[in-house]
Amino acid sequence: MDVASQTASALDAGTVAQAPVAPPAPTDPVKAAGLERVSIRIEGPLETALVQASDATVGPALAQVVTRTLVWWVRVPGEILRGDTLDVLFQRRPNEEPLVYAVRFVSGKTGQTHRAYRFTPAGEANARYYLPGGDELELRMEKSPIDSYEQITSLLRDGRGHKGVDFRAPVGTTVRAPFAGVIKRKNWNFGSNGNCIELVETGGKGRRALFLHLAELPKSIQAGMRVNAGQVLAQSGNTGHSFAPHLHYQLMLGENRVLDPFDQHKTFRASLAAAHKGAFDTEVQRLDGLLGTSVAGK
Repeated sequence: MDVASQTASALDAGTVAQAPVAPPAPTDPVKAAGLERVSIRIEGPLETALVQASDATVGPALAQVVTRTLVWWVRVPGEILRGDTLDVLFQRRPNEEPLVYAVRFVSGKTGQTHRAYRFTPAGEANARYYLPGGDELELRMEKSPIDSYEQITSLLRDGRGHKGVDFRAPVGTTVRAPFAGVIKRKNWNFGSNGNCIELVETGGKGRRALFLHLAELPKSIQAGMRVNAGQVLAQSGNTGHSFAPHLHYQLMLGENRVLDPFDQHKTFRASLAAAHKGAFDTEVQRLDGLLGTSVAGK
């Protein structure tokens, strides 16, 4: 039988030669999770490094969000040193700032590797950032001016030159007096401050508390009114020069001296309830796997 007859017989028998099949390309686990990862060694401005590691459409906003975690470990930008390394897992969101899921920061200033993870305990409305052991990353204030909030988005030590602490919170969140005092004024510089209150402390210390961007103020709030520590003053809002619902809380001494509320209030770190610890540890393990090895090899 000639070659042509052999080929025809093979086809008649249903035998078709198969081309080799290439193995499937390996799946990037970070992309499969809907996330992106940047891993950088810092040799200059943080924002520049993050823009170079991602792109100009997300880098500047990513730098702002990441800074909100770094400020709990070092002063920004002064204590971010050349040679420090940073690994970030994040998700882009159209028309919103990126959502950061994990941060790992190797600091020359502290000599430590710092880590924070975004986690939402079951039954709670807001996610928070937690340290590996389950303590919250952010300090909380005793006698806080606001009952609950999603995140602190600005501190005095974050390098922005901001004079107060910004608490991101839904409109209508209760705002309280941090100390006993007298209402000095309300709703000045409305275009910038929106609905606002100035409270002067009684008892000799002379501190002044400013609450800006409030929702509409109760008519009962008037200059000269005395209030007790913990008394409800108003609700948080989004008035004046404000880009998102939040409370701006500022402490002053005299006319010009700005005080850091985190130095003036007693502070503490809240911890995850034991019932949430297992789920948190599982999430930490997942995020650590996605972070992989840092550029420092640590």
